[in-house]
Amino acid sequence: MSFIRKGAFELHPVLARRVALKRSFARIVLFFERILPLLLAPLGIAALFLSVAWFGIFRIAPDWVRWVLVGGFAFAFVYALLPLSRLRWPAVADADRLLEVRNNLPHQPVGVQDDQPAFETPFSRALWKEHQIRMAERIAALDAGLPQPDIARHDRFALRAIPALVFVVALGYSFSNGGGSPADAFRPAPPAPSINPDLRIDAWLTPPSYTGRAPVFLTGREATTTVAAVSIPQNSALTVRVTGGEGGEAVVFAPKAGGRPSTLITEEAKKAAEDAAQQQKQAAGQQGQQTAGQAPAPQTSAQPAASQQQPNQQRPPRTYALNVAESGSLTVNGQTWAFDVIPDRPPEIAFDGQPKRSVNGALEIGYTGKDDYGIREAHALIEPVDQPAPGATPLYPLPDYRLDLPRQNSREVKSLTSRSLIEHPLAGKRVKITLIAKDGAGQTGRSPTHEMVLPSRGFSEPLAAAVAEERQVFALDTRQMPRAIELNEALAIRPDETIPNLSHFLLIRSALERMKLARNEEQLKDTAEYLWEIALGIEDGDLSQAERRLRDAQRNLAEALQNKASDQEVARLMQELREAMQQFMNELAQRMQNAPHAPNNMQSQNVIRQRDLQNMMDQIENLARSGNRDAAQQMLNELQRMMNNLQAGRPQRGQQGQQQQNGQMRQQIDKLGEIMQEQQRLMDQTFKLDQALRDRMQRGDPSERPGQEGQQQQQQGQQQQGQQGQQGQQNTDQMTAEQLREALKNLRAQQEGLGKKLEELQQALKGLGMQPGEGFGKAQNEMGNAGKALGDGQGEQAVQGQGNALNALRQGAQNMMQQMMQAMQQQGQGQGQDRGGPGENMTSQGGQNGRDPLGRPRATSGPDFGDQVKVPDEIDVQRARQILEAIREKLGNALSGDAERQYLERLLDIR
Repeated sequence: MSFIRKGAFELHPVLARRVALKRSFARIVLFFERILPLLLAPLGIAALFLSVAWFGIFRIAPDWVRWVLVGGFAFAFVYALLPLSRLRWPAVADADRLLEVRNNLPHQPVGVQDDQPAFETPFSRALWKEHQIRMAERIAALDAGLPQPDIARHDRFALRAIPALVFVVALGYSFSNGGGSPADAFRPAPPAPSINPDLRIDAWLTPPSYTGRAPVFLTGREATTTVAAVSIPQNSALTVRVTGGEGGEAVVFAPKAGGRPSTLITEEAKKAAEDAAQQQKQAAGQQGQQTAGQAPAPQTSAQPAASQQQPNQQRPPRTYALNVAESGSLTVNGQTWAFDVIPDRPPEIAFDGQPKRSVNGALEIGYTGKDDYGIREAHALIEPVDQPAPGATPLYPLPDYRLDLPRQNSREVKSLTSRSLIEHPLAGKRVKITLIAKDGAGQTGRSPTHEMVLPSRGFSEPLAAAVAEERQVFALDTRQMPRAIELNEALAIRPDETIPNLSHFLLIRSALERMKLARNEEQLKDTAEYLWEIALGIEDGDLSQAERRLRDAQRNLAEALQNKASDQEVARLMQELREAMQQFMNELAQRMQNAPHAPNNMQSQNVIRQRDLQNMMDQIENLARSGNRDAAQQMLNELQRMMNNLQAGRPQRGQQGQQQQNGQMRQQIDKLGEIMQEQQRLMDQTFKLDQALRDRMQRGDPSERPGQEGQQQQQQGQQQQGQQGQQGQQNTDQMTAEQLREALKNLRAQQEGLGKKLEELQQALKGLGMQPGEGFGKAQNEMGNAGKALGDGQGEQAVQGQGNALNALRQGAQNMMQQMMQAMQQQGQGQGQDRGGPGENMTSQGGQNGRDPLGRPRATSGPDFGDQVKVPDEIDVQRARQILEAIREKLGNALSGDAERQYLERLLDIR
């Protein structure tokens, strides 16, 4: 392509670039028009080669025929490629001619741009330039079109259709069992099939047991009739059994990926080879023990006897076995089966939420997982974040945390497991938790690592916590035993102050002697368990032993159900579980009676009745007897998780101060409730006095309070609301206007007293670390305005200010409760408790927003600030009036008895 701009292109560079691009396309079109006819022969030969391969000719042909065919195809293919060597890239002039011919442009408008006039005169040059410009305008939109190779001119007899048709037919046939592959041309043909009528071949595939799939029969009446490849799970067992025949049949497995075919040997030959190797090994050992003067006895071989078998004698059955791990094909005596192996992917597992601590310190882990054929085993790997010191010798291995798997559908699982690890020395340390799942094939999958503080046993007794710390020191590293002994000795410096109980002192001293005498691992473990029992005894007494016995009974029953123990063993373990549960509940009941805050704790937690536990254990036993042990295992896990979240009525370390702070908060809530009640009562008194004063001014001296025309209607409407408050109305009716004004002024002292109480409440909240809301400040200002209005005898303004004060107090109360809830939640998170925190005592009572099952507020929910009171609308008021009128009418009529009259009077609240 010429890059020199000539003719009109010198003045029109955009047009020059467009023409240059069209020339490039035209040269490409010309090149394809020249090369496509030359490719007919090579493509036809390649299509015939693939057709012969797919028809299986290379596989069934003898080796010399196969090599002749391969050589002929190779020679023909190379010979067909020779004309391509004379192929050249099209010239620029050829491209210009193509553009002019394809676009029907006469006078060569493209080529004229490169021509020069014959006579170099000014007139001729100007005339030629004008001609070039006009021709350039005609080539603004050129199109080279698609290649037109005119193949029919090179193949007049349409022989090209033969390879194409054969290629399509061979492609369809290649998917059958008799189809071949191009790789057959370069590998030896399988042995020729035997035509012995006594020959019988049985072949089948057995998928792994964890897949749950049935065997696939390749031969016989149960064999599949499809011609497509058999899809089988990975690691399926292939078995071929050959009966009869001459013994020359070969079993060949060819990998689909193109690997080297492998000829299988019989299982009998493998066993004979192993026996021969074992005999040679024994003979070599015996020969080494013989003396130089003794000659070994001659050994007779059974091989010659086997070789003397008569030709017409039937051979014993032969068995071939193969573990199919990849896709391929199997050839037995001319019969071929293709296998498509379904890969077995590793399992996947992940956390379902954050691991958390239950009420009694157990670790709860929720997880989700999936696998192709189901997860067989899952556990949590718990490792310390801080690497132990070099040479450290921990007394116990890492915690064993097995995840509970649902038995119904283990392919996609979602479950929650709760197990107690408070006895492990890593409890209270920061650890890394990784979930590991394993499938039936032995493949493992891991989840992302999560870091947290492993839940530990909280001790409210400092002495128990100190004993547990001694155990943890040398249990994490036995080399730290001297430091643990020093900690034990430090406890006995002032035993009369630190250890008031004599039995506890004696136990700690005996533990000190054990620590000094412990030498081996067994003695160290006994000492650690002894210290742990001392700590639990100091903290809980007999309750800890009952809890441990219950946990051991649950673990023994779970292992028996998992190991499919006998019904007698399960019944015995169920009886042990019942006894352990009864002992634990008795100790728990006794502890709850002795606990000072037991009633509050019982009200704030979900109550579990002993009857419910008994029903659950009965269901577990019935399910185990009926054979549904998976469901029994699942229900046992639910029981264990329920017991882990049972509040034992024992305050944890740090909860005593927290309970004291909660008590102070509750006192402030009660004070606020009293202030709101007194304000409501004071507003009612103010309203009654103001109404009485208005009535007195209207009837006695209307000139002092003008503009009261509508008061008569208001008084009539109030009188229709029943006979309630008649006692108070009689008192105000006997008072004069001046006495009513004095009564309003006397209420000012009470209003100012409420303002002072509110100020004291705000100071107390600041002392607890809480910031009083804006509502309290607004309420105090409204109380002051109401007090001034009362001092001036203005009852209407006082009532308005008192109502505004009540609304502001409700807003401040809501703000105060929100601050308390946030503070309690932070305290609960600091203790690592996700449930059973102190905030539940006021908010989440059984998940019903602090209300009982009937929707009534609980006594522990604090005072009712009126934020949930619905103001009745006009329709409700009318309906209430209709009901009152109906009751009065019924009361005025003749009644059936005194009981009915008393009932109606109670409804009207007039007795």
